Parts: sequence; structure tokens; C-alpha cells
Amino acid sequence: MINPGSPNPNSGPDFFNAKLKIGGVLWVGNVEIHEKSSFWYSHGHHLNPAYANVILHVVEEVDAEITRYGSTEKIPQLVFTCPDEVKRKYILLKRTDSYPACYSILRHIPKITIHGWLAALQAERFDQKANTINERVQLCNGNWEQALFITLARNFGFGLNGDAFEAWARHIDLSAVGKHRDDIQQVEAIFFGMAGLLEQHLDDHYYLALQKEYRYLSHKFSFQPPLQADIWKLLRIRPQAFPHTKIAQLAYLYQRQEALFSKIIEAKDVETAKALLQTSTSDYWKCHYLFGKDVIMNERMLSDNSLSLMLINTVIPFLLAYGKHKGNNELCLRASEFLEELKPEDNYITRQWERFGIHADNAADSQALIQLRKEYCDKRDCLRCRIGYQYLKEWKDR
Repeated sequence: MINPGSPNPNSGPDFFNAKLKIGGVLWVGNVEIHEKSSFWYSHGHHLNPAYANVILHVVEEVDAEITRYGSTEKIPQLVFTCPDEVKRKYILLKRTDSYPACYSILRHIPKITIHGWLAALQAERFDQKANTINERVQLCNGNWEQALFITLARNFGFGLNGDAFEAWARHIDLSAVGKHRDDIQQVEAIFFGMAGLLEQHLDDHYYLALQKEYRYLSHKFSFQPPLQADIWKLLRIRPQAFPHTKIAQLAYLYQRQEALFSKIIEAKDVETAKALLQTSTSDYWKCHYLFGKDVIMNERMLSDNSLSLMLINTVIPFLLAYGKHKGNNELCLRASEFLEELKPEDNYITRQWERFGIHADNAADSQALIQLRKEYCDKRDCLRCRIGYQYLKEWKDR
């Protein structure tokens, strides 16, 4: 085999565009894998045109000859047996309730192997984040500033309200915000109005003032209809993280920061980037979590931990995405430096790995461990994991 091809995660043959020589002839096409040859028929592949270009059938047991779709031509089959011990360990990895399933060998894996795998996982994770940003930029017709606002808003939602914040941010006309940047009340009117949070009848002076401003601005700029208020979730959320507070913080940030994307791209160090994202709220929201609900006066500044998360999930991916877009290696290098300079995240995923001797020294490591959990462990994709590979090959090392 010259090239095994690319794994196919969707329906169709298991591998695309493989290259191999059979009897001195070069073949290019797809590869299908089964335990038994007869599965070709029981799975209906002989009737499916998606399998017409299969050039090799890899099986553990040949119990039937197979033919190509729409033809009597036989497809070559390669017998590939798997040792019983490897099968047993693979089944154990797939079925165990323990996390991680390979916990028994984690403390025995060489540190250089762990380090190399974490570096690859970190690169994989941020490539995914950068790709997501590129997709947003395309949807925004190449407007990086708008894409930044959408990404930042989504990450202000901190998970539970992430989808709602992204939908809301797509509704916001930043050019209209820019024309009224000198008045925080008008910026808040746009933000809360488009969030669907000014549609009630409340006896609150500030609410009524925003409602009046929003009606005027909506008519002036011909805004889209606002979101439905029920899109926002409040249950099991601390008041400091209510969407009202987060929208107020974003309004305060965008009322004071013009051309935020350019400033972030120009930020040379972590502290400068954090300072760009640091925000508070107008006076009303320092003593309210909801409209009309008074609370004790409190500054609504972002914590250092929140700012670090904003850098990890917004600033660093944008530096990487824009650096690749412009062919600017300096921006890509700066993204890596920021990530290594930030402290590791402390969450249930990093704590679980810590229990088994895998320690995160910085945010690059903690992001890699999150990627390992979400893209490999949770999906039981142990065959693509270097730790899973070590676990499976141990049987012949003893």
C-alpha cells in the first residue's frame, strides 16, 4: 500500500483516495473494512453506488467473494488478522465506564510521548477554532470586526447562552453602534432592544428610557426584528452571569473601544490584550442584575480568570486565523506565546487528568487536555489517540 487514504467519518467507504499496487498495477480509489467478507452484502454495499470505486476490501475473515456495484467484477480482498489480546484491550477501552479508559497506563507512559501528544492536540484544537473563525468571517462577507464581535459575544455567554449570544450578535449593526458611541444609553438601547429584552411593560425609569431610545433607533436604521426574549436562559446561572449583565458589559466595551479588531491584532503582550477586553457596566447595571430588580452596588468588572478565557477562546484564535489569512507568521507565533504565558485552566477535565499524573503547565496544555477529552475520550476514538495506541500495543511489549 502506497497511501491508505483519508478516513471517512460519514456514510460511505471507510477510506477515500487510497493508493496501492496490486499485481504491479497502481490503483487509486476507496477502501472498505469489515470483520467478514459477507458483511459487504449484509450491509447492502453491492447495491450502493457510493461503493462503486472501492478498490480493496480489508477483512479478518474471507467467507465470500465480493463484486463491485453494477458489475460482476470481483474486488480484491486483504486478510488482516488482529491478535486476540489487542481485541480484548480494544473492547475494554470501548466499554469501560472509567475515565479515562486507559487510566492504568497513564503514569507509565514516557513524558516525551505525553508532551508530543499534547503539542499535537493543542495545534489541532486551535486549528479547529481558527477554522470556525474563518467560517464566521465568510458569513460576514470578509468583515473581521463583525466576526470578532460575534465570537466575543458567544464567549461572553459562557456555554449555556452561547448560541443565544451568537444569534444576537449576528443581529447587531456595528455601524449603527459606531454612530452612537458617544452615548452609552443609546448603545445599550440597541443591544438590549435587539436581544428582545425591551418588549415588556415595566415600571422602571431606565427600562422605559431604553425602550424609547430603541424604538427611535430601530426606525432610524431599519433594524431587523429583535430576538424572542425566551431565547435567554437564567436557570442555574449565577446573577453575575445573567445575559443582562453580559450584554451591559459588551455595550460598555463597544461604547469605549473603536476598531477593537485592529487593536487586538496589534497587542504585543497578554496584559495589553487583557486591558483591551476589560470592561464594566453603566451605573444602572452596577446595582441591577435584571430590569427593575435592585441589588447592592457592585462593580461589574471581568475577573482575571474570565479575561484569560476570553484570550484563549477569542484573541488567540483570531491571531492565528488572521495570521494564516495574511501569511503573517509573527501573529501565529504570538498566538502560541500568549497561550504558553497564560495559566492553565482549572476545571473538572484538567483535574481528572491531574489525578493520573498528567499536569498542565500552561493554557496550551489545558487546552490540549480538553481536546483529548472531547475529541477522543468522549467519542471513544482510542485508535487515533497516541495514548490509546500505547495501551493497545503493550501486549507485545511484555
